[in-house]
Amino acid sequence: MTLTFHGAAGTVTGSCMELRLDERAILIDCGLFQGSRTLETLNHGAFSFDPGKIDAVVLTHAHIDHCGLLPKLAAQGFDKPVWCTPATSDLLEYMLADAGRIQESEADRRNRRRDRAGESRFEPLYTEEDAINAWRLSRPTPLCQWFDPAPGFRARFWNAGHILGAASVEIEAAGMRLLLSGDLGPINKAFHPDPQSPSGIDHVVCEATYGDRTREKFTIEQRRTQLEAEIKDALSRGGNLIIPSFALERTQELLLDLAKLADAGRIPNVPIFVDSPLASRATKVFAAHASELEDTGGENVFRHPSIHYVEDVAESIRLNRISGAIIMAASGMCEAGRIRHHLKHNLFRRDSTILFVGFQAKGTLGRVLLDGAERVRISGEDVNVRARIRRIDSYSAHADRDELHSWISARRPISGSLFLDHGEPEAVASLRTLTQGDDPAASIIAPQIGEVYALELGKAARRIQTGRIDMEQLSGPDWQNDYADFITHLKQHLGRIRSQRARREALAQMRRVLDAYQEAKQRQSAK
Repeated sequence: MTLTFHGAAGTVTGSCMELRLDERAILIDCGLFQGSRTLETLNHGAFSFDPGKIDAVVLTHAHIDHCGLLPKLAAQGFDKPVWCTPATSDLLEYMLADAGRIQESEADRRNRRRDRAGESRFEPLYTEEDAINAWRLSRPTPLCQWFDPAPGFRARFWNAGHILGAASVEIEAAGMRLLLSGDLGPINKAFHPDPQSPSGIDHVVCEATYGDRTREKFTIEQRRTQLEAEIKDALSRGGNLIIPSFALERTQELLLDLAKLADAGRIPNVPIFVDSPLASRATKVFAAHASELEDTGGENVFRHPSIHYVEDVAESIRLNRISGAIIMAASGMCEAGRIRHHLKHNLFRRDSTILFVGFQAKGTLGRVLLDGAERVRISGEDVNVRARIRRIDSYSAHADRDELHSWISARRPISGSLFLDHGEPEAVASLRTLTQGDDPAASIIAPQIGEVYALELGKAARRIQTGRIDMEQLSGPDWQNDYADFITHLKQHLGRIRSQRARREALAQMRRVLDAYQEAKQRQSAK
């Protein structure tokens, strides 16, 4: 049996693994790459496997970086089952349809930009119709119930404690037991019990998103107290509190806490706007699964007099004229969706606050803001960053370094190899060092995209194919991040040059540098 990493190895997003046994193969997840524009180009390339030779997909959960390429897979003729938990199937209908709409609207927006006039047209990665076709392939299966995704493979789901419906996957094949963590949640997370999985596994794949970070442990009440302080401080400034929030799970956790704080009179009586149609739809799924959720007290906390769900675009635009409100919008990393609209209208305001409550991948606008950018470029416009930028980690849906270490320890004995994926290089290296300290002789592998490993019973995995060598350049900030930073500060730099003549000379020097690159390229081509 072989294990191939097609994504989320050396980077956080694009989760996709292939298990092949003789002529049969299954995918574990088929996710979208998110981050810099360069990393996102991987979504548009050909799959590194033949979709026609995949017998099934086993999906861990409904986050787009785990399911977002399923519509592309379906558009290329894949019509086999997508196995997942019932809640994941319910969420998938809305998550994939929304992703299809975003792909179509983003392609249309780029094609209408004046600075792209005359250039080749962008084509959407897939359409909303492709997305619905992919969702129809879902095969809902309860936790802990065995199923056969393909001949020679037996599998079952275990609670991962990450988001509604999220699961780890246990697989039996070729006389071996494998466990793939999916995304793991922290202890004491709202809505879900702590992660559960079996022990005594031959080979384990564990995510390492926060493998280099140990967070202070918060109870739900302590988390609410922290949020209360941030809200009071933000609203005392007179402006808006803007919260970039993932539509799935993070928004619902925030709504739970906001409702409890409002009912207790602990935060000012201000309107709370959820400006994300996808978040509204996902919240309905949470309400439908209320009997499975902890911490709600049996109430539908998502219907509260302070909470207003914004659906149409016109209503969203009207929010530009308000102050003193809490506005939550997706996407959580500020790469698409209505949050970019609200950032454009609030980042320049000294009385507004931007509160980040989730992971921000390298190269994303959210990460750029957290790293202290003074000016950013949003949809072709330069925006000064005068708003206060804040961050709290107590809402993370991911286990931290210590929790990941504990989860791995509980899976022992591991007779083969432990793979650490789904993390930036620093996070993987930190978790690897910590875990290796438990057993210096253990086989712990940090795979790269494109690598293939042979798996055997009771033996360390053997790499039989090397991976991509360019992932370090792809996964971090790219030239487009540098360009956006350069162009947003260019006018300021030129303004510091006192004479008009000197400014023109500075611009002429820049042109000469670019011309020199072009001439050198032409000379090289002539050879």
